[in-house]
Formats: sequence, C-alpha cells, structure tokens
Amino acid sequence: MDAHAFFNGWSGPLRIALVGVLAYFALLLCLRLAGKRTLSKWNEFDFAITVALGSALANAVLSESVPLADGITGIAVLVLLQYVLTHLAMRSPRVRRVIQSRPTALLRDGRLLPDAMRDQRVSETEVAAAIRGGGFGCFDEVAVVVLETNGTFSVIGRAHVGSGSALADVENARHHDVADRA
Repeated sequence: MDAHAFFNGWSGPLRIALVGVLAYFALLLCLRLAGKRTLSKWNEFDFAITVALGSALANAVLSESVPLADGITGIAVLVLLQYVLTHLAMRSPRVRRVIQSRPTALLRDGRLLPDAMRDQRVSETEVAAAIRGGGFGCFDEVAVVVLETNGTFSVIGRAHVGSGSALADVENARHHDVADRA
C-alpha cells in the first residue's frame, strides 16, 4: 500500500485545520444573523437545510478544489434561503403548507386513531409513552395526543382542553368535538 494513502505531508492537514476553523466561524456568524428560528426544533424543512449545511461545511473544509470563499458563499446561500422561506411561510399559508406538515391527532377523547397512527408510522406504545410522559396514567384522562410537526408529542388532558382553539390546525383533532366532550 502506498504511504501517501495515510499521510501526504503537512499541507493537507494544515489547510483543513485553517479552513475548518474559518468555515466554522462563518457558519456560526450566518446562523447568528439568521436568528433563533434557524436553530429551532426540526421539522422536515429544518432537517433538510441542516443536512445541506453540513454537506457545504464538509466540502469547504475537506475539498481542496473548493476555495474557502466558495464554501462560505454556499453556507450563506443556504442560511439565506432558509431565512427567506421561513419569512415567507410566516406571511403565506400556501408557502407554509409547502414547507411544513400539519400536526396530527393520534388519540382523541381517550381513543386511539389507528388510521392517523398508521399514516404517521407511530405505534400504540409510543402514544402510551407520550401519555405517561404527560403525567397521565389512563387514556381516558386525555383529550388529545398530537404528533407535532417537529416529531414531538403534545398531550392535552380533558381538564385542560378548554375551547380547543389551539387545536384548530391539527389534523383529525376536530377541536370542537374534543372541547365539547371535556
């Protein structure tokens, strides 16, 4: 085996160290300028942008054919794109529907919703764990369990559902039914 496969001189590692530090701080600066929303709990859109940012950073650091300025430009473009799309989503329901899924009720009025659970690939065990994590020991104590767009579960007890207005955008929640039965 060729010795160059393991070590080809100090210029490569030194370049990676220097570019890695500079690209990392450029990424932090871009994320700081883009705001807290960029670092929020992930939905599908956030996951995709995070993977793309990781790839851009890795290319900038490890590829000698990618100049530092090009790598930083790629990172800045991705962060700017994320910022613009989230800004547009705040103002346009149509854009919001494209980049964000809707939260989905998996349990309503103490009863599991098997079709919703199947569609979201969530087991009864996971719903039960969420209910226990919410401080409940019985399905009947729960008005609704929601799978949020970031993959977390929200558990709302019958005593706390109120008018159900916070459930207006939740698929399968039928918030007026949940509130009426509470």
